Amino acid sequence: MKIAIIGAGFTGLSAGFKLSKAGHEVTIFEKDSSPGGLASGFKDPKWQWALDKYYRHCFTNDNAILSLAKELNHPIITKRPETAVYVNDKFYKLDSPIDVLKFPELSLIERFRMGITIALLKYNPYWKPLEKYKVSVWLPKMMGEKPYELLWKPLIIKKFGPYFEDISLAWFWARIVKRTPSLAYPEGGFLEFANSIASEILKKGGKVLLSSEVKEIKIQKNKKIKINNLVFDKVIATTSASTFVKMTPRLPDDYKQKLLDLKMLSAVILILRLKKTFFQNRTYWLNICDTKSPLTGIVEHTNFMNKKYYNNEHLVYLLNYFHPNHPFLQKDKNELLKIYDPFLRRINSQYETGIIDFRLFSDKFAQPIIPTNYSKIIPSLKTPLPNVYLANMQQVYPWDRGTNYAVELGEKVADVIIDS
Repeated sequence: MKIAIIGAGFTGLSAGFKLSKAGHEVTIFEKDSSPGGLASGFKDPKWQWALDKYYRHCFTNDNAILSLAKELNHPIITKRPETAVYVNDKFYKLDSPIDVLKFPELSLIERFRMGITIALLKYNPYWKPLEKYKVSVWLPKMMGEKPYELLWKPLIIKKFGPYFEDISLAWFWARIVKRTPSLAYPEGGFLEFANSIASEILKKGGKVLLSSEVKEIKIQKNKKIKINNLVFDKVIATTSASTFVKMTPRLPDDYKQKLLDLKMLSAVILILRLKKTFFQNRTYWLNICDTKSPLTGIVEHTNFMNKKYYNNEHLVYLLNYFHPNHPFLQKDKNELLKIYDPFLRRINSQYETGIIDFRLFSDKFAQPIIPTNYSKIIPSLKTPLPNVYLANMQQVYPWDRGTNYAVELGEKVADVIIDS
């Protein structure tokens, strides 16, 4: 079969790779100039490796992406970096049971109760019964008001903004159950990994057409599909639901509305290139438990991957999620850094003297909103249009967005087509 795939993110690439191996003729259309989607990157001429535009790592139990890397002989680096939370202007490690029991901002009883609650979620294999509960209601009842108000509520508010009260406990369960102390990262960065997959597709006779935007999916009378003047037997769209609606005018109105009812948040990422380290304590990932902070988190990538791959620069992500209409999405990098600056100085008063450069990346459709009973509204891979399939981050439930689930989803939609 001739199969078109719209989007060369990890969903599109993994689907294309599997379909190519099965003997199908695959053509991938990608509007950007490089593959990888939200896991793509950029490379300074002085760097050995590319840097991801949006912070990335894998957990050591991310079997789908790690298995794909093994199949492609793409090296994976595994390390245990330091993670912390920022509470009351102090850093605290909270990535082990011992750290939780030592946490001085809570009483011993509060620490123990919080630890038991997290353990109950982590070792519970069943997510489905949890999806009817809201995190904002269930968590304070189970672990107590103070641990919830001090640690978890600020993080959830910073992550989901106006939707924080509606988030399903199944989403929180997935975040807890998947976490591993050690993290994995593809050698060369995720862009290099994406290029490895694309190269294998090309070797198997497929095509990866970069800088090739698809504006419309045209269904012909014989159920063939026309895309950019090429005709295919089947098509997989890996775009967001709202983008898919725009390119498929023949979708039934009721199905179209179901897709448009699915909410997404935008990601705004400012990357600092520094001459010296930002964190003084080797922290890789800092969750900011302060609703007054202008940032959701700070990630110093070179406290995870060696700075030697980046010309000895120290690379720092400043993280934020916003509603797609938030005014911050209209600001340039200088305006954002000015807003973030007072908070950054609370952590490192001299950081600005080490700035080499800084870059801004944003994506309007980055984080799905997962309300209660999401399984009842999640779209099927098969759409009402014949031979047209939809596979995107809004369909990896109960898991949260991530490259592992993108690979898993791509392989899943490929299997559906192969079986058909």
